Amino acid sequence: MTLRGRLTSAFLVVVLGPVLLGSIFVALTVGAVSRERTAERLDHAATTVSAAVSAFCRQLQAVADAVAVVPATERAAVADQLIDRGLATAVRVTGPDQRAAQTPTPRAVIAQNRGNSRGEAPELGWQNCAGPAGSAVTALAATAYASDVTVIAAQRVDDVLLRRLGEAGGVSVTLSAPTGSGAPEANGGSGAPETSAGSDAREAGAAPTGSGAEGGGGDAVRTLVAEPGQPLPLTLAVPVADPTLRYAMLLLIVLVTAAVAIVAARWLARSTTRPLGDLAWAADRVANGDLDTRVPIPRPDELGRLAGTFNRMTRELQSYVQALTASRDQLRRHLAILGDTLSSTHDLDRILPVILRTAMTATGARAGLLLLAEPDGRLAVRCGAGLTGEWDVPAAELAQRRLVAGRGVLGTVAATGSPLRGASGPAPDEPACESYLAVPICAPPDIEDGEGEPGTLGVLALYDRLGSSSFDDADLRTLRTFAGQAGVAVHNVRVHEEAQRLSLTDPLTGLWNYRYLREVLWREVERASRFGRMLTVLVLDLDHFKEVNDTYGHTAGDLVLGEFARRVRLGLREVDVAFRQGGEEFVVLLPETDAYGGVIVAERLGAAVRDWPVPIDPRRPDLDDHVSITVSIGIAVFPEHGNTAQEVLDAADQALYAAKNAGRDTYRLAERRTFDRAGATTGGPQPPRQARGR
Repeated sequence: MTLRGRLTSAFLVVVLGPVLLGSIFVALTVGAVSRERTAERLDHAATTVSAAVSAFCRQLQAVADAVAVVPATERAAVADQLIDRGLATAVRVTGPDQRAAQTPTPRAVIAQNRGNSRGEAPELGWQNCAGPAGSAVTALAATAYASDVTVIAAQRVDDVLLRRLGEAGGVSVTLSAPTGSGAPEANGGSGAPETSAGSDAREAGAAPTGSGAEGGGGDAVRTLVAEPGQPLPLTLAVPVADPTLRYAMLLLIVLVTAAVAIVAARWLARSTTRPLGDLAWAADRVANGDLDTRVPIPRPDELGRLAGTFNRMTRELQSYVQALTASRDQLRRHLAILGDTLSSTHDLDRILPVILRTAMTATGARAGLLLLAEPDGRLAVRCGAGLTGEWDVPAAELAQRRLVAGRGVLGTVAATGSPLRGASGPAPDEPACESYLAVPICAPPDIEDGEGEPGTLGVLALYDRLGSSSFDDADLRTLRTFAGQAGVAVHNVRVHEEAQRLSLTDPLTGLWNYRYLREVLWREVERASRFGRMLTVLVLDLDHFKEVNDTYGHTAGDLVLGEFARRVRLGLREVDVAFRQGGEEFVVLLPETDAYGGVIVAERLGAAVRDWPVPIDPRRPDLDDHVSITVSIGIAVFPEHGNTAQEVLDAADQALYAAKNAGRDTYRLAERRTFDRAGATTGGPQPPRQARGR
């Protein structure tokens, strides 16, 4: 779904959802309220009509009492007077000693009715207010008793009376047949004529008894059951409004609202997504390299500001691309020079100045300084350029300067491994400047030191950017690149030096090997010959070393060789050099030492080996865990025992043979030799080396 479709759907959901829910709620609420109001109206009407019927009954009872209390001669006149006032429509007087007499008007009736029991209506259809309902009610009646007569006052139940009851309750009132009534009784006397209303009531069917029901024609009805105090069975009807029109209007409102919402949603979605579509088109053009693309600004709203920002971004991006293109070309030339230098040499004195000058050119710095960390933690100055003041000294003197790690700007960078940048001069013992930028020189990311973190090899610092008051983030990124190149170069050189050292070092004892022995021996003999100095050569061999391997194993033999080499190093001076010639045979060079000094060193080394057995782990529990070893030593001195390096080494080796023959655990000095003019020795024949026992 497109953005326009999603916006339209969201707007319709937000607008039409509440409208639909509100319409359903209104429809349900209106129906419920209408039903409740109808029920309340019927309740009120039922109460009012019942009260009105009770009032009629009390009125008839008052009329009957009034006629009963007057003298017999005045009863007819009083009855007529009460009928004229509308308090009753008929009055019947009966008695055991009188004849039934009809008053001159048909309204007052005096008759003898001995057949009627006390409390019953004397005529069919006359409903006694205090008695049960008859089969067909034509009038309400109330009875009063005197000493000689019984007076019955009646009120005709007709349309007038029903209309009065309906007006009192605000409903339509009709007379219904009483429930559970039997067949109508025969008229046993001359009663009042049946009213039309009574006929109508008898012809009409009775409504069902209940609190209310929907009658025919959209009316809500309620039936009042005849009971003492309310002897008329009545049906109350209230017209109910037809809800079809109301629901139709509500549906029409919902449809109109939906149509308006759809039109508004489409317009809003189109007006919102069209500028976004233009932005997407322009962004696609920019992504394809067309930086001249611009977006029209339709309105000064949020989308208009977004379009303006996009246009400004493309203009700035175009200028940045042009600047980056020029900087890339310049950097490419510098990196080509740097790459040629890195690939052509492993000499740091040639690599580091090239890196420093290239970094200064790429960032526009006035001066720069490159320092490398030494094993003691200090920073040694390796090269500098453009420095002034007390730092403007020759390269040889500059290389003698040392800075303490953790002190000043450069020391802090070296200690923390984090770059620093500022606009004022650094520490007093560092170059003075107005702005500086210093980054650490670290080992390559895939090379880690013993603690698992990239090691800091040094610091690359630049001072006073030309054309600006300070260095920016771009200069920091550029200098980090060159510092990374410097780190690779320093690491490669150190790896190369370490590889050379390992090629000249014995891995078991850590001493120099036989290859380096020949080189150093030749160099020391040349130096001693040139300056007229002496050089003593000691050849050492462990006694009975084969028995150690056979008894304790080669692992124990390696431990013995390592411990022997350690004791040899402890017994020598700093200028003395020890070598492992092969197997259990070692060579020690003592520069500027004569035969007497060589004897002293031999005695010291022999005692150091003899007096302290070497601790090992025996293979068998019955063996001791310390091995006692001894050493035999042969001593030769240049130029006393040979004119060349090989001759001196051979003389020391022959002296070692003599020490072995003398019982081992001792030393022997080589015999003095005489040389003819051709340089050949004149001494007796010497035994071959391979015949010497170990």
